Amino acid sequence: MEHVLGIGGYFLRADDPEALSAWYRDCLGLDTDQHGLWRQEAGATVFAAFESGTDYFGSRTQQTMLNFRVRDLDAMLAQLRAKGADVAQETQSMDGIGRFGWVTDPEGNRIELWQPA
Repeated sequence: MEHVLGIGGYFLRADDPEALSAWYRDCLGLDTDQHGLWRQEAGATVFAAFESGTDYFGSRTQQTMLNFRVRDLDAMLAQLRAKGADVAQETQSMDGIGRFGWVTDPEGNRIELWQPA
């Protein structure tokens, strides 16, 4: 049976695509080329379905949530706060999984940041 090899892209609707792309570059360090190509570091990727009524993604209108792996969650959250980003105050730890924090991008998309265990 054929199977997928990995995530090939993630696409967002945006009122201002250039400004949103700049935010991801300037706040999260997601540096893409002129075609949007980003070469990420190797690591685990979680694919999970949630109940339709979940509040985990923030707004109920948000159908998916992007999760980025980070080396140092506290440093990343401090960096985002210093840039004026909308960072959730709470963090979460899961034994054997890692630590999580959240930021909302300028278009209202909640993003999860994950420091693997």
